[in-house]
Amino acid sequence: MSDIVKQIIARPIQLADQVVKASEYVCSFKQDCAEIKAKTEKLASLLRQVARVSNDLYERPTRRIVDETEQALEKTLHLVYKCSRNGLRRVFKIIPNAVIRRTQQQLENSIGDVSWLLRVSTPSDDQDDEYLGLPPIAANEPTLCLIWEQIAILCSGTMDERAEGAVSLVSLARDNERYGKLIIEEGGVPPLLRLVKEGNEDGQENAARCIGLLGRNPESVEHIINSGVCAIFAKILKYSHMKVQLVVAWAVSELAANFPKCQEHFLQNNVIRLLVGHLAFETIQEHSRYAITSKSIREKSENAIASKSMHTVVMDTKASNDVKTGNEGHEKGRVMRPSVSITNDMHNVVTKTMDGKSRKSRTDRPQYTKSSRKHLPLIGASIRARELEDPTTKNQMKAMSARALWYLCAGNVTICKSITESRALLCFAVLLEKGEYEIKYNSAMALTEITAVAEQHVELRHSGFKPTSPAARAVVDQFLKIIKNANSDFLVPSIQSLGHLARTFRATETRIIPPIVRLLENTETDVSTESIITLIKFACPDNFLHVNHCKTIIDCGGPKHLIQLTYFGEHSLQALALILLCYLAMHVPDSETLAQDDVLVVIEWALKQGHFTQDSNLETLAVEAKQRLEIYQSRNTRGSFIR
Repeated sequence: MSDIVKQIIARPIQLADQVVKASEYVCSFKQDCAEIKAKTEKLASLLRQVARVSNDLYERPTRRIVDETEQALEKTLHLVYKCSRNGLRRVFKIIPNAVIRRTQQQLENSIGDVSWLLRVSTPSDDQDDEYLGLPPIAANEPTLCLIWEQIAILCSGTMDERAEGAVSLVSLARDNERYGKLIIEEGGVPPLLRLVKEGNEDGQENAARCIGLLGRNPESVEHIINSGVCAIFAKILKYSHMKVQLVVAWAVSELAANFPKCQEHFLQNNVIRLLVGHLAFETIQEHSRYAITSKSIREKSENAIASKSMHTVVMDTKASNDVKTGNEGHEKGRVMRPSVSITNDMHNVVTKTMDGKSRKSRTDRPQYTKSSRKHLPLIGASIRARELEDPTTKNQMKAMSARALWYLCAGNVTICKSITESRALLCFAVLLEKGEYEIKYNSAMALTEITAVAEQHVELRHSGFKPTSPAARAVVDQFLKIIKNANSDFLVPSIQSLGHLARTFRATETRIIPPIVRLLENTETDVSTESIITLIKFACPDNFLHVNHCKTIIDCGGPKHLIQLTYFGEHSLQALALILLCYLAMHVPDSETLAQDDVLVVIEWALKQGHFTQDSNLETLAVEAKQRLEIYQSRNTRGSFIR
């Protein structure tokens, strides 16, 4: 910065010296030119002072103020040259008084701008307590001056002042998206990231919140990512205070929501792994890939799982760890925390899953030698600090971790695979059952995104949601509980998730379809719509077991609800209900229930309606279903069913 400032400020200093020298030879307006000379000398002195302190200057306002000053000095020099001419040459070069007054005012403005630049760039310990005020250059846009001032504080202030500066930028970024763009354009991101990395707890929290607010559009997020935010956020999520970590997790969710391309950057910096670790903390035992335990504690835990309940294992492990800590003082081990308020069914799932994964990973787990243990104390200290946090902060951390994972896994098969290979699915299942409202909502939305990706990728569907997986079954069980209650705010995400997993269920899995069919009676349009879409995924030909599922839908009384929706439902529901009716007719055309409910009559009626036949695909499907029904169900047959 020093060399750049010296280069751009050399020209204004030269112009100021030329103005002073030319002012000594004026032939007219001598008094006015004397005032111009005095102002120019003062301005030249300030410019030389700027050159001496160039290392501490904030670049963005420096460039603009120096450019404005250079233009003012060029106009002043031109005026002074005019005043130096005499005789007839001056007669033909008339100089209005307004021009002289305007030139003097421009010099005054330049003096004010340069003085403000010097004051705002001075370290806070050397500043007076006086208010800096607005420089003349920012008269038309006072907010720009405020942004400059706060960014300058971030660059040269004390830790407390930098934290207050971050608060001011948070207020500006929250109020107006344009102000957020100005903060980015004026170079506010690098000092904010330095504050996140080096500041005190308040400064880190405020700076992280400001970064999250700045990332409101893809261009802004891309600039923030290129500034190195991923590595800094990963470090915070690993070592910092939990109050800072939850704000960072929220900021990650904001950046990922507004610019999905940044997902890979966070994945490469292990942010996914760290968020899953926070999600699993005091929910279930964390994944062996993320845990750091001493060998003796690990072996004792694994042997105890076979004969004791999970709670007993946890308490024994914690007691053993406390004894070792008291006797040795240096050996660090991860304390295994009990999951909070898990029911008996969920407790069995958790125990079974962790028992299986502990045996599976026993041979894969690296052996920690004495040479490698020197890296563990910092992590152990961080875990211990997390245990001492208040319950409210812990719950907020889980909610923000789930929110960040929700947006990070959206449409990204690599991240979804990483999540399903960890114990995040089991964490989501536990949190859906016993978490607070925000935790439940974010967990449900994260699972919806993961299952949506699994629907499109066979490998992820088979590995992460195979029927024998206890974690996957636990997730399905929680969705079924929500659907059976039918009055939850998470009803729609639950229906969508089961629809995404429609091709993973076996023929023997008969629990899924009946509660969804009952939701067809729901008066809320979005619930009925998602229920039909989900049932279509069970009944469509892409599903290998579509015949079995169609029979189940018919046995549960689905055709009656679908007929009513086809006749009397809203326009969007009518088409979906007709599609599902056609699938039922195509795959189970010999069904007595379909004949008794006059499904053939409904399809014939639909083929006469213009809003159905406008869609060529729907018309083709209806014609095929009609033909299939006519083969198996004549009018006489339908009459015999009725009698």
